[in-house]
Amino acid sequence: MYGDPLDDLAHFPISADISSAIRAPDKTLASVADALSAVLGSPAFAAPTQGLDAIALFAAGRIVSHLTAPWNSFGRVTPDGRASVRSDARGLLSFKEQVLFSIDSCENLGNASIHSVSRALGLAWLSIGLRPFGTRADVPAMPKQRYDVMRAYMPTVGSRGLDMMMRTATVQANLDFADEADAAAKMRCINAVTSILTALWAASPIVDEQVSELQTYRAWIWRDTDNQRAGMLPWVFEDGMGFERYADYALDVPMYFVKRGDQYIDVSGKSFRDHLAGKLLPGERATISDWANHVSTIFPEVRLKRYIEMRGSDGGPWRRLPSLPAFWVGLIYDDANLDACWEIVKDWTAEERQKLRDDVPRLGFKATIRNQYILDLAVVLLRLAEKGLVRRNKLDRNGRDETRYLRPLQEIVARGITPAEELLEKYRGPWKGSVEPIFDEYAY
Repeated sequence: MYGDPLDDLAHFPISADISSAIRAPDKTLASVADALSAVLGSPAFAAPTQGLDAIALFAAGRIVSHLTAPWNSFGRVTPDGRASVRSDARGLLSFKEQVLFSIDSCENLGNASIHSVSRALGLAWLSIGLRPFGTRADVPAMPKQRYDVMRAYMPTVGSRGLDMMMRTATVQANLDFADEADAAAKMRCINAVTSILTALWAASPIVDEQVSELQTYRAWIWRDTDNQRAGMLPWVFEDGMGFERYADYALDVPMYFVKRGDQYIDVSGKSFRDHLAGKLLPGERATISDWANHVSTIFPEVRLKRYIEMRGSDGGPWRRLPSLPAFWVGLIYDDANLDACWEIVKDWTAEERQKLRDDVPRLGFKATIRNQYILDLAVVLLRLAEKGLVRRNKLDRNGRDETRYLRPLQEIVARGITPAEELLEKYRGPWKGSVEPIFDEYAY
């Protein structure tokens, strides 16, 4: 028995690409600039001249500063205090809820402030796994020192790091654990089945406005971004897995930077272990803030912080987003399900788990492990999750339990095709080979 979680934690980060949003043909630099000035109260706003993407990048920064008050560890806090928002390397806005105690809370995300600004500007938010139009070179870069360090370092350790920074988006769910043993048990099960969720959420088959050979180009990008800080963690299945083992791993993951004041000092490639020993910056000691910054730049498929972060899913339509925490809550917040999940995966080898991760971006539901199709395993796990949510018995004011949030995923497996395959049906059919309709059907 692993015990009940201390808190029903369900952080719910969402990433949406605002530079993907301004694509309507009637949008001009002047019209967007005027709208920004009116809505955000920018008295001396001069429109950038590089194009609509430059406007979008500026809009991302202005929306963050307009919406928010002080910074917390993630970004700026929305006026209602329920969420944090930040813009990243290419103007993508990341939105993260505070602690939620039911999946019902996820359905009512505190996004009204963002949408009130967006609607006034005529913007839509596109949430799929990869920016489907233009090339990486078309994406403007957010002028932040930390991203300058990362942009310089990433090409030295992988071939796709800049694609990850500039073109991908994800939806994540962060869940709590009761104690160290519970964290280890959850980490093992989540690491084992995370590739199944990657297939369930695969939604990035279009690259540079062309159909690729991949169902989730985002997941494929992560396979050669920086394998010292990303990917699977095979050692979580070994005896002795716990907080200290994870800390040992993090100590040896190469750093990007150390922040002092407003300056980001480039220490890329050096270890935090050396920083602790005083070998990086003469006269400087490592701080807790340094550690927090460093841990935030470690990118495994499943990340351990004060909660467990599931990072393996492409972004998806608004209706589908609560399905992600619903799946994980039903599966791993239930002792019987955690045991059942372990029985399914306990004999899988590290090589088999890695091959599954390697195969899923291309094959989706047709990927196999031990002669079992991912689609069949997804059906089994969804049934477990549904039973877990029934036993959890969290009811809304209308007496409905949380199983209804699994329906979008259940519909996907019932059809037997991934979201990427569904998107391609539309692209090859009614969309007539254009990505423009994606802003009508997949934006929110």
